[in-house]
Amino acid sequence: VQLQASGGGLVQAGGSLRLSCAASGRTFSSYGMGWFRQAPGKEREFVATISWSGSTTLYADSVKGRFTISRDNAKNTVYLQMISLKSEDTAIYSCAARTRPRNSRTRAQDYDYWGQGTQVTVSS
Repeated sequence: VQLQASGGGLVQAGGSLRLSCAASGRTFSSYGMGWFRQAPGKEREFVATISWSGSTTLYADSVKGRFTISRDNAKNTVYLQMISLKSEDTAIYSCAARTRPRNSRTRAQDYDYWGQGTQVTVSS
């Protein structure tokens, strides 16, 4: 599985961005997908995850109500819509695929494949 994230950029506080993560492979629709982020000098943290069908989502408290994860299995793509961006959202955002059922969905070790990150910078 290869994952390619895109859509990052520089935005003012209060603005919006939509990240995309395109996946290769014909079994994308069977994978749970997640977004993580890592700010300079900080550990990678969970942002959001979505089930293979898109019916179940989970968010970090810090982004709940502002970020929306979604997927289009026909396009092998998962999205992260971000609104009301804050300076503390500045980070490198990475997408990841979870190919096996797990009891947990919010740890980096729950995911089997990772894409390269895309930089999101929010200016205040």
